[in-house]
Amino acid sequence: MKSMATQPPAVPPGPIVHRPTPEGDGTVVLERVPQKIKPPQMYQVLMLNDDYTPMEFVVVVLQEFFHKDRETATQIMLKIHLDGKGVCGVYPHDIANTKVQLVLDAARQAGHPLQCVCEPVE
Repeated sequence: MKSMATQPPAVPPGPIVHRPTPEGDGTVVLERVPQKIKPPQMYQVLMLNDDYTPMEFVVVVLQEFFHKDRETATQIMLKIHLDGKGVCGVYPHDIANTKVQLVLDAARQAGHPLQCVCEPVE
């Protein structure tokens, strides 16, 4: 069995800096500078109050799709009811959009006009 490499090793990402050696003999050292990666933009999922969706349905949705315990889900539901909207969770963009779609689909299937949106966290 041969174990020789057939291709050169992959070069990791990041810019390469040419730095002269301290001896000053014209030799150059290649130095890889690590890149700093920013964390992804986070989005908060908000539920909006309406006068038709039952409070118990909102609690169940918060438990099912956002994995909240009953007490936390009830507190969020009351905030939605009293303030007009409430934060259900904070996620990367794709996950936040998926959560919004799951909530909207469940609400439509149950015949409720519940609204759910996502917006960037400031």
